[in-house]
Amino acid sequence: MKKRYVALILYFILLFIPTYWMVITSIKTDDEILKEFTLFPKNIIFDNYMEIFTSEVWISSYLNSFIYVVINVCITLMAAIPGAYAFSRWKFRGDNHLFFWLLTNRMAPAAVFMVPFTELYYTLHIYDTHFAVALAHCLFNIPLAIWILEGFMSGIPKEIDETAFIDGYSFQRFFFKIFFPLIAPGIGVCAFFCFNFSWVELILAKALTITNAKPVVVTLTVGIGAEGVKWGLLAAAGVLTIIPGMLIVYFVRNYMAKGFALGRV
Repeated sequence: MKKRYVALILYFILLFIPTYWMVITSIKTDDEILKEFTLFPKNIIFDNYMEIFTSEVWISSYLNSFIYVVINVCITLMAAIPGAYAFSRWKFRGDNHLFFWLLTNRMAPAAVFMVPFTELYYTLHIYDTHFAVALAHCLFNIPLAIWILEGFMSGIPKEIDETAFIDGYSFQRFFFKIFFPLIAPGIGVCAFFCFNFSWVELILAKALTITNAKPVVVTLTVGIGAEGVKWGLLAAAGVLTIIPGMLIVYFVRNYMAKGFALGRV
């Protein structure tokens, strides 16, 4: 039993070290970061955070990320819920082949789609927009969301549908009043994974934006000033980038717990 506790403690320490190091780096001076090895800053400064909060570039980058992540989650769920329902309730020739073909998009690296998306969006005049990035991320998120939700929906007996229709429920009323609450944990899990992918994805976000829709992950990769790399500034931006994910996990933790317990993941 003691060995298990020791292993668990070591595991959490290893998980905590990168985050701790990023936090203390964000409140150090660049001289201390580059010239000394300290476990705690000698002089705590918040200049890096003040620079982010007063910089239009950083503020717009965070806003751009939030905007296209929300768009992506909404589009993904609106497309995945009907698709997952169809796969879970109806059987047709080639349904298994189609279902697994959808998942093959997740196996391809994002760089494969960089050139075709760029050419297509230039043609459609939506290059460097929030919608362009959100739509590109749907290629990866929709198949995953369908796969997750299909697992949830398949676990709900079809007799519930039949009983509701016998009782005179329309499909819309049945879906939103009875079926939707039953799959709410699965929707929470899907929203979490969609947010996580879109928030941190870099290759497509960098290829499909220039200035108007540039997200924070792209701004993080160009944090170089006249004096070189601003390590403290990048660390502070990294800390602020982690916080939204932590808040989302905290507020939807109950749905996620049910989702992980009942679904595919």
